[in-house]
Amino acid sequence: MHDFCFTIPYGLLLVAGGVIGYLKKGSLASLVGGVGTGLLLILAGYLSLRAFEKRTNSYFALVLETVTAAVLTWVMGQRYYQTSKIMPAGIVAGIRHQGLPWNENCSV
Repeated sequence: MHDFCFTIPYGLLLVAGGVIGYLKKGSLASLVGGVGTGLLLILAGYLSLRAFEKRTNSYFALVLETVTAAVLTWVMGQRYYQTSKIMPAGIVAGIRHQGLPWNENCSV
């Protein structure tokens, strides 16, 4: 499986989650965090997809995906550890943790 197959949908999920968090709770942090990280991942996935179509690697996209994934896993893991709430911190940290191996082992 190629990294963009996971990164783009996950970015869209983060954007949607940020918007839903803002609409339901009025949380500006959810909006900025979800939309910000989601757009970073969508951009990285798009760059990776374009590189795949050219039969090359986008090392910038790979680094962007991996760094975003690591930061998101760390932040949401810490939030889950502090609050013990599964939603959204535990879910986001768990999903992103599963995506890290795909980002690190990606090659075309």
